[in-house]
Amino acid sequence: MLEVSGLQAGYGGSQVLFDLDLTVRAGEVVTLLGRNGMGKSTTLRCLSGWMSPSAGRIRFAGEDVTGWPADRIARLGLAIVPEGRQVFPNLTVLEHLQAFAANRSGAGAERWTVERLLALFPRLKERGANMGNQLSGGEQQMLAIARALVTNPKLMILDEATEGLAPLIREEIWRCLDALRAAGQTILVVDKYVRRLIRLADRHSIVERGRVVWAGDSAALAADPGLWQRYLGVGT
Repeated sequence: MLEVSGLQAGYGGSQVLFDLDLTVRAGEVVTLLGRNGMGKSTTLRCLSGWMSPSAGRIRFAGEDVTGWPADRIARLGLAIVPEGRQVFPNLTVLEHLQAFAANRSGAGAERWTVERLLALFPRLKERGANMGNQLSGGEQQMLAIARALVTNPKLMILDEATEGLAPLIREEIWRCLDALRAAGQTILVVDKYVRRLIRLADRHSIVERGRVVWAGDSAALAADPGLWQRYLGVGT
């Protein structure tokens, strides 16, 4: 589904990514972990087409998308749930979903319809007529996820989807992600809650100073909590 090899990128004369490799197979949930400033956001900008790498290759859905613009990559089937939610303040919940509805996953997949998404997120059904700026932070995050899903993406990227949420709302988001995994949605997650990500994801990559310094499955990450402190600043 996604194959990143030898990715290099930076800003001006400052290089941020150094030969970064990353793979996400169809149906997998994969995480990209690391402290702030280690290259995660730059990686996502390259994957989504908001930034062109200086070297390396990005293959997505069978195409070499290196340097493609963001709209073209989105039409191929990549959807991102951005950090900060970025919902439209002057659109209602239903207008968000209706405006972005598409079928980019191809034939054969069960589609994420507006009705199916409102069943997944009952809070959004209750708030259907509310404007984006009338929603709580947690409701905006649910809307951002639903807005990405209604495009029926081949790959969905979540950038800090639980950041700044109250614990109960955060757990509701995790439950929704569990449901997406069970439905076979391919997902790349950037987040900091390692214990919860171990339960959710199949594989993990840890980034340090623009390089992948460790990669493995959930069992391997759970078995070596020293990695959490060394690279993520998370205690055991």
